[in-house]
Amino acid sequence: SMADLNLILLGPPGSGKGTQGERLQEDLDLPYYATGDILRAAVKEGTDVGTGAKEYMDRGDLVPDEVLIGIIAERLESGEANHGFILDGFPRTVVQAEALDAKLVELHRAITAVIQIDVDDDESVRRLSGRRVCTEGGHVYHEDFNPPKVEGVCDIDGSELIVRDDDKAEVVRHRLDQYHEKTAPLVDYYKTQALLNRVEGSKDPESVEESIHTLVSTLSLEEGT
Repeated sequence: SMADLNLILLGPPGSGKGTQGERLQEDLDLPYYATGDILRAAVKEGTDVGTGAKEYMDRGDLVPDEVLIGIIAERLESGEANHGFILDGFPRTVVQAEALDAKLVELHRAITAVIQIDVDDDESVRRLSGRRVCTEGGHVYHEDFNPPKVEGVCDIDGSELIVRDDDKAEVVRHRLDQYHEKTAPLVDYYKTQALLNRVEGSKDPESVEESIHTLVSTLSLEEGT
């Protein structure tokens, strides 16, 4: 049988990582663990780890690494990830990556590959700061990729189009700085382990999906031998 594929997805804001993660999940039929989502699910289900996490969240504190890893471990031990998983949004730092590795060793698992979707900062800014949202119904447009028929006006309800605060260019640049600062060492960490695979993310979503598909097929063959 083909060995399991345990994948980590990395990419800056505006890299289209969420979209590609969803497509990859469908393509491989593997559970997709976006950290925020599984955290909320654990809290809602009231699991031990979820209850622990909720105490931090109720206080407005960040959920500590060991609790996040506990939540991921809970999912891996449930049997749903026996053929592999896709992890998105964790690890974000080298400390988290080391803790995750230690936990996976305990579970007799290992990361198969890290897929990094590369997009340069200017492209991220163009993609994110080009977004326009209407004040009435929250319909989304993009200056370059999906402009309204009349500039500044929603096609659907005629309300005004605005730039959301977190899409403002200077805010996007700040988010990117944060990302690079925290994630650059992580990239080196996985490079050292020979797990890092980079995918050019500035092409259209179909081409990016094709690149990832090719990469994963190669990994599956290698793992299966």
